[in-house]
Amino acid sequence: MTPYCSSRFVSIRRKTREVKVGNVGVGGSNPIRIQSMTTTVTMDVEATVKQARALVDAGCEIVRITAPNVKSSQALAEISKRLHKDKIDVPLVADIHFLPSAAMEAVEHVEKVRINPGNYADKKKFQVREYSDSEYNLELEKLFEAFSPLVLRCKELGRSMRIGTNHGSLSDRIMNRFGDSPLGMVESALEFIRIAESHDYKDIILSMKASNPKVMIQAYRLVVANMNKEGMNYPLHLGVTEAGDGEDGRIKSTIGIGSLLIDGLGDTIRVSLTEDPVYEIPVAQALAEKTMRLWQQTHSTRVNLEETIDAYSFRRRPIQPLVLKGIGQISSNLPPRVFIKPGESTDVIQSIDQLIDLEANNQAGETPVEGWVINLQSEDEAQALLDHVKTKSSITTPLVLEIGSGLGLGSWVEDLKDLNLNLIPAVTWENLTKQTFQDWAKWSKKNEFPIALGINADQLTKNALIFLSIELPKLLIFLPPRKETVHAVGQYRMLSSVLDSMGYQLPIWIRGEKKQFLQNEPGFLNDLLETSLMAGSLLSDGIGDVLSVESIQDPKKALSLAYNVLQGAGSRISKTEYVACPSCGRTLFDLQKTTQIIRQETNHLKGVKIAVMGCIVNGPGEMADADFGYVGGAPGKVNLYIGKDCIEYHVPEDEAVNRLISLIKHEGRWTDPIIP
Repeated sequence: MTPYCSSRFVSIRRKTREVKVGNVGVGGSNPIRIQSMTTTVTMDVEATVKQARALVDAGCEIVRITAPNVKSSQALAEISKRLHKDKIDVPLVADIHFLPSAAMEAVEHVEKVRINPGNYADKKKFQVREYSDSEYNLELEKLFEAFSPLVLRCKELGRSMRIGTNHGSLSDRIMNRFGDSPLGMVESALEFIRIAESHDYKDIILSMKASNPKVMIQAYRLVVANMNKEGMNYPLHLGVTEAGDGEDGRIKSTIGIGSLLIDGLGDTIRVSLTEDPVYEIPVAQALAEKTMRLWQQTHSTRVNLEETIDAYSFRRRPIQPLVLKGIGQISSNLPPRVFIKPGESTDVIQSIDQLIDLEANNQAGETPVEGWVINLQSEDEAQALLDHVKTKSSITTPLVLEIGSGLGLGSWVEDLKDLNLNLIPAVTWENLTKQTFQDWAKWSKKNEFPIALGINADQLTKNALIFLSIELPKLLIFLPPRKETVHAVGQYRMLSSVLDSMGYQLPIWIRGEKKQFLQNEPGFLNDLLETSLMAGSLLSDGIGDVLSVESIQDPKKALSLAYNVLQGAGSRISKTEYVACPSCGRTLFDLQKTTQIIRQETNHLKGVKIAVMGCIVNGPGEMADADFGYVGGAPGKVNLYIGKDCIEYHVPEDEAVNRLISLIKHEGRWTDPIIP
């Protein structure tokens, strides 16, 4: 497969052509552009203008507006006129599904038209049919005839276009030939690009959106690889569609968008949240700023290392199982484990007290902490830890003892072991002599405790002979703290590759430290973005067997973030999963309010996936891997789904949530919530 990026070890921006959206340049040497979409009914010109103005004030550079029919497309003229009257020169994008006639009207009034190749002059009825090559080519000829008028009019007026593929709305023709797959998404878009290029039209931006970040990441990688093969260099619009709301929506979006930006892909982004669209802007801005800074760094010379990871097909990196006393196995067949390291201002005594509080929560059925990281820099700190633990009841969580360079293997370790604690010494290679490492190795092997070893790819390579000469204990590998910020994802990928090339199938601990992406900003959003960017990217590649969230003062918040990132990456399910679209003028009910009601009633159903979709444009398709669906079918009416199958049509909206719950109960997926 043609590579999709210059390197997976350093962050080098992909070179694309510049496409003008009105007066805003996308791609080329332009910065990442921030987009959003209005949620108002387009025919309500006043409300749409008001929301567009608010988006621009928040920092939105391109505003998209739905145009479900010709009348809505006509309303775009007045919307544009009023914004220009207010001296708001923001480019407008018409969002088109199904109707070429709506697109042909919209192109007269806006700077860009977005079409969905899955339903623009194509069919989506979930019909199974085998197409012969001649039948397939006949369908492509029909597509050429239907799409060409829009291409020619865009070219004549100087408008740009987004060919926006959605995983949830691939046509029956594509589904039957390529399946419900990233490859199907790619081919769907390339068919339309080839038609446009036949008319010498290239003012095109591409998107490959899905509600599953892994699917979305693979689709973008594939489309770039295929474009490279065909000599295309179109800019990319990135987004995770139906990401949801709150922390979950931000995490999913960051995993999908951020993973691609880290690899140098992406020229304009939208963070799709089931909230007021104004709240999307600061998340997108912070995400763009972090990753653009990576593009400006001096690049490492080590960029040609062979990888064992298949970037186009997800597979968990295989490892030798490792047993943690008190917890169980770390294995590639089991979900990643969760460690927590308290905030920097927490001393060893406070740290143990916080752990005991969390262990009490574990007994109440909440998400467990499976390793507790304690930084020990001196004999005094080690003694303080020992003295305090003696006063406490039994601690079952493994204590990961991060050994500073000033602390050696002493009697304090034996004293801690004698308290029946489960210990994991964590040592960093650059702080050790060969003899010191041998001492720790012998101690760990004797007591059947693993060691967490901090070592980078260069250190591992340079010291391979020393490393191989030692009878190794059970090892958990992590990337040591960096003295200066580097491309952390690339460093972990490099470490994984070197381990595999040496034949060491050792588990990898992803450490969520501060300053991973040249930021030292306060606030939980920054912590969320930092953790989601690094851990989400690696987990989506199948790398990572332990995840720690570190430096957050509130350990409960850190624990929640760790589990939410694992869930967002599809690596460990610890609660109900929601797929919810961000709302737009097509939405047939109050999406934000309804999503919150459904969440309140069902958020105790661990492992159940529920989709809340405003209309049928992407609904049934994006719900392909959801257990249950709640979809707007008509004004005031809701269709209820099991998977892709509609079970109840046109349920009155005031009955729909209760009927959804009845459906979940009928399928045996309901449990009553635990009342404290």
